[in-house]
This record gives sequence, C-alpha cells and structure tokens, in this order.
Amino acid sequence: MIKVCSLFSGSSGNCIFISSKETAILIDAGLSGRKIEKALESIGESFDNISAIFITHEHSDHIHGAGILSRRYKLPVYANSETWEAMRPFMGKMASEHIRYIEVGEPLEIGDIQIKSFPIPHDAACPVGYNLFIKDKKLTIATDIGHVTNELLSNFEKSDMVLLESNHDIEMLKSGPYPWPLKQRILSDNGHLCNDMAGKVVAYLAENGTKLFLLGHLSKENNFPELAYQTVCNALMQKQIDPHSDVYLEVAQRDRASKVLHI
Repeated sequence: MIKVCSLFSGSSGNCIFISSKETAILIDAGLSGRKIEKALESIGESFDNISAIFITHEHSDHIHGAGILSRRYKLPVYANSETWEAMRPFMGKMASEHIRYIEVGEPLEIGDIQIKSFPIPHDAACPVGYNLFIKDKKLTIATDIGHVTNELLSNFEKSDMVLLESNHDIEMLKSGPYPWPLKQRILSDNGHLCNDMAGKVVAYLAENGTKLFLLGHLSKENNFPELAYQTVCNALMQKQIDPHSDVYLEVAQRDRASKVLHI
C-alpha cells in the first residue's frame, strides 16, 4: 500500500509525505519542525518511520524546517549540488553524513522506493520535481513551474498520481495587490503555473491514463481553492472527462494536511 499526503502546500510552506510498505520520506520541509511533526501526527504518522528528506529547491517555503528535522531525527537530506550550495547558509549546522548529493536525472533507491529528479523551470539554482517508482506505480511531484515543456510532460506521463502546481488565476494576479515586478516574476517562464495551464496538463494526462491528481502551491492572494478546482474541472470536461467519476481531483491545503491517498 502506498500512502501520499500533502501536509502543507503553498507559498507559506510545502511538505509532502509518501510511504510504501517499507519506507517513508518527505519531499520538502518548508515549515517549522513542530508544525511538520503535528501534521504527521494528524495522519497517524511520525518521524520514527521517516528515512529521508528530499528537497526540490532552496526557497524558504521548501527548506525552512529541513535542517532542524535532520538534526533532531538524524535524517539525511538529499538535494542536487547546486541546490545544496544555495541552501547551505540557511540549514544550520549539518552533520556531514546527513548532507547527501543527488544528480538530476539519476535514480536513487531508498528502501523500496526509487526516486528520480527532473528539471523544473523556476527561478532557483537548480529546481527539480520528483518521480517516485514503487513496485508498478509511478508518482510525480511537480510545483513551482514557470512554464510547461515537452520534457516536463514526458516526466509526467504514465504516472498513477500527479501533484501539480495550480498557483494563480491570471486575472486575479494582474488586478491584485502585488507590485508589478513581483507580478512579472510570477508570470514569467521561471515563475509559477496558472490554473488554466494546470487544467490543460491535467486534461492531457487524464486522457493518457493518469487517474489521481492533487493541485498544489495555490497562492493565498491570487487564487482560491474553488476557482483552481473548477478551472481544472472545466478543462477535463472539455475533453469529455468527468472530473467526479473518471478521475480523482483534490486541492492540497496550504495550512493543514490533505486527505491521505491510498494507491
């Protein structure tokens, strides 16, 4: 049995729990150690079973608690060398054996989970998403996406479950309170993915067999869950895919654990 739960997802912090029969990991740890501990407790899990933390990129909403959790529970933290270089000043004192380097695109096995990173277009040192292979299942985690490329789609394809960014509604962002330079950053090719594009990606993947979708990293100011959900539902229905019966679609919460998916 595979369990997947977004503990937190948004600009205030990100953390995803994934477990197989033998192994459990976190992808990102962007909140305080205590908040992540409580979120795990809320789904009946604890750090006693966590084997490692994998980092997507160095922004604080993805690494804030990683250093303290590594020290507290003697956990290895995995990231590529460019990301480690960028995040090292914010991690606190780390035991050398807990600093683990991974090459982008090179598979790594942690227990019975094989994990493989792939590049993401975002304004960070070397941002990545992750494919996880557990027995005959493939899971994909991909947020902080400036734009969708053919390479990205090739990494999403044939996944059983995808957690995909649906960060903002373009019109809300354009008319919202952010200063123009920040709006430009979010809208750029190295910014964040809008609801409309998330809908197109989900519809494409659903047409090709993916059944489980989580929409993540929603903006608090430029989006709201019902809008992201309905935008993606509309994209699915345009392809004659029923979002309520043909696929499972949920919005990951920014401030609490989402429903635990069993795959």
